[in-house]
Amino acid sequence: MKQRSVGVSILLSVVTCGIYALYWLYQLAEDVNLVSQRPNATSGGTVVVLNIVTCGIYGLYWFYKAGEAMDEVRYRNNQPSGNLAIVYLVLSVLGLSVVGMALLQSEVNKYAYPM
Repeated sequence: MKQRSVGVSILLSVVTCGIYALYWLYQLAEDVNLVSQRPNATSGGTVVVLNIVTCGIYGLYWFYKAGEAMDEVRYRNNQPSGNLAIVYLVLSVLGLSVVGMALLQSEVNKYAYPM
């Protein structure tokens, strides 16, 4: 797992009219599973497909679960854990899922190996 630039990811998502955002979502789901040590969690491909099929409704659920997973990671690393799940869910409901993805990527980057 490598660190990803949040700014570049947002820029590529805008430039490609959201196509890169789907790839980013896939990678983010895989990275969250890796960081949270949940190998049997929903795979990145499944997250993307279900997000498309349900017109984004599954994305709301996934963002909530990803926030819970990252809270657990913070707790295991003796860092203050908050309510990341609620933050990501509220941002997604408000149509700011790119902001939620950026915050989640920033959180995942803390546990990734720099390359």
